[in-house]
Amino acid sequence: GKTFASLADAVNAGVVRGVGPFPDGVDAFGFFNDIKETEAQRYADVEITHGRVAMLAALGFLVGEYVEGSSFLFDAQVTGPAINHFQQVPPLFWGLIGAIIFVSESSRVQKAWQSPFDAAELFLMNPDHVPGDYGFDPLGLSAGKDDAWLADMKLKELNNGRLAMVSILAMVIQELRTGINILPADYAEFFGGTGALQTLEEKCAGAPDEAACAKAFEAAERAA
Repeated sequence: GKTFASLADAVNAGVVRGVGPFPDGVDAFGFFNDIKETEAQRYADVEITHGRVAMLAALGFLVGEYVEGSSFLFDAQVTGPAINHFQQVPPLFWGLIGAIIFVSESSRVQKAWQSPFDAAELFLMNPDHVPGDYGFDPLGLSAGKDDAWLADMKLKELNNGRLAMVSILAMVIQELRTGINILPADYAEFFGGTGALQTLEEKCAGAPDEAACAKAFEAAERAA
């Protein structure tokens, strides 16, 4: 039932966490001005969830591009920048991913959110739910740990999730801009400057396997 005048007030109350070097957080658009405690808790949970998805996405981008063209991955048919990988997988895989997302989200909503038919208003979380805590710890990493350890790990996860959200956005923008894999583009710019990146795009455009072409060009740039 509380209302916070600003993000700093919500941070001081322990509802949300700040981020270094801004211990009171950053709220450039005023989303936390005169915010209800229930809404601040919802923002905290949503931020943690999106941070986890972004960490998986950033890792998936790099790993997917590293193993692309391998015989064990969809018969070596998935190639090119990671932003185009999902469109190349079989329709059955699309359905499987959709089913996993549906089951995961259904479980998350049932655990964390109040039923809209019983709650006083929409989008209310269960009063006993801790943002981000869905009881998923298959390896038992948090078993037997004290509150100080848990608080430290939660903050590290949150900050890494924030970094991952910015990182995956940058990755997507870079691949949309260059049309080639992330690491070859970075190597080309680092070793040969923007001129090398332009040459890379020109040489590999329309090649049967643009990803292989980009990797070969990147290797040549490093050797030079």
